[in-house]
Amino acid sequence: MTARPAPPSVSPTGSPSLITSTYFPEPLLQFADDGLHIDPKAGIARYGPRSWTASGRHPARLRVGLIGTPELVEAARTWMSSRAEGVRGDVNNPEFPGWMPDRGFFSSLDFDDAWNEELGQTELRQVLEIKSQKDRFHAALTLFETKFRQLAERDSVPDYVVIALSDQIVTRCGTADYTSKETGAVHRDLRRALKASAMKFRLPTQIVRAPTLDGRDRTPPSRIAWNFFTAMYCKAGGYPWSPYGLMPGTCYVGIGFYRPLVSAAATMQTSLVQAFDERGEGLVLRGHEFEWDPNKTGSRSPHLTADGAHQLMALVLDRYEAVMKQTPARVVVHKTSRYWPDERDGFRAAIESRVRRYDLMALEAQSRVRLITTSKYPPLRGTRFSFGELDYLYTTGYISALNEFHGMHVPAPLQVADHVGQDSSRDSLLKEVLALTKLNWNSAALGGLLPITIKFSGLVGEIMREIPADREPLPQFKFYI
Repeated sequence: MTARPAPPSVSPTGSPSLITSTYFPEPLLQFADDGLHIDPKAGIARYGPRSWTASGRHPARLRVGLIGTPELVEAARTWMSSRAEGVRGDVNNPEFPGWMPDRGFFSSLDFDDAWNEELGQTELRQVLEIKSQKDRFHAALTLFETKFRQLAERDSVPDYVVIALSDQIVTRCGTADYTSKETGAVHRDLRRALKASAMKFRLPTQIVRAPTLDGRDRTPPSRIAWNFFTAMYCKAGGYPWSPYGLMPGTCYVGIGFYRPLVSAAATMQTSLVQAFDERGEGLVLRGHEFEWDPNKTGSRSPHLTADGAHQLMALVLDRYEAVMKQTPARVVVHKTSRYWPDERDGFRAAIESRVRRYDLMALEAQSRVRLITTSKYPPLRGTRFSFGELDYLYTTGYISALNEFHGMHVPAPLQVADHVGQDSSRDSLLKEVLALTKLNWNSAALGGLLPITIKFSGLVGEIMREIPADREPLPQFKFYI
């Protein structure tokens, strides 16, 4: 395979390219009773979550399981019960309306000791006293897996499990870095490994650390509550909100890669797919393993062969048809590197055999090109500008409708580095990208730098690599966030 050359920065006639710009208004979101708003927090507070009246997936009651030391189990129950009543906001952080039957998420929490698994002092001490970092990590993971199994074997199983991690567990077992004769250097993260372990028992989980429960976390309390309960609603099976105005029947696909945990060769990679429909429902699929040597290919970013791309896209379409009971009317593929010719041809062949309309896009976050404004405010989120054959889109920046800056750093735009397809205008594609940045149900933030299709590729890959090759990973996105 050969790399696709970068587009020229001058026009075909050789003259310098002109910069043109336009602005896309903030995309709307849908909530209960088809209420519309641009802001997830304001929309839920005003209308309620989307699933409350829309899809039949609203969790009116949520059975909550707790895992941790006896002290942390009680602290987590107290903290959740208190925050569920609502949390005052401040000038910069909206009030959290609560998780109550008559407001907020219009649901209630159910706690029962039968859904709890406590970590005893003796079993914790046995783990923490292990000298080897690798062995200590494995012992901690085994201990938690035992608790997951015991919960899953109960006559009544919780809908959702909160794992309360002590400072000692985080400090002594949070990560493991070691060298294996078979696989070389290995890095593992306990939070990712816990997600993969709980998935074996079909338990959606949320990890909370002791500083959140005892007040040492200095994050504004209402922001913590918004993010925690929004993620919980998603993991309970509900839609907190849905995008408004996306083309019905579209399958949005994000392509990623990760290195298998037990691979003997440092050059092995596994393909990964995240697929979403126009409502925001997500699926995660593991592709095939293949060899990728940057020294031989000249690229650190993995690329698929024509056959590999064809197989991966066929897997996505098969799963979409199985879940949706119909073939998508359109497919949009996002990845973070340019499409090499063989890769492009494989995707196109698989799509064109079943779907008429498609677009393949490469989106790269970069900081080499920026717009400079004459005011004290950064560029508006939603600003699109073009230079030659390249398009850029600000997905972070100043939001005039809310009179606030969206982002933690000086905003930088996304670059549309590649586009294959003639069925959609560039404007409509970029508006979709902007809308898809608002589909992170793991928080209540208004949006983010990357669309949901590729935002969690790294995180999902780290969890997926903890799942053995002989175990089929669950496809529901809620198990990975």
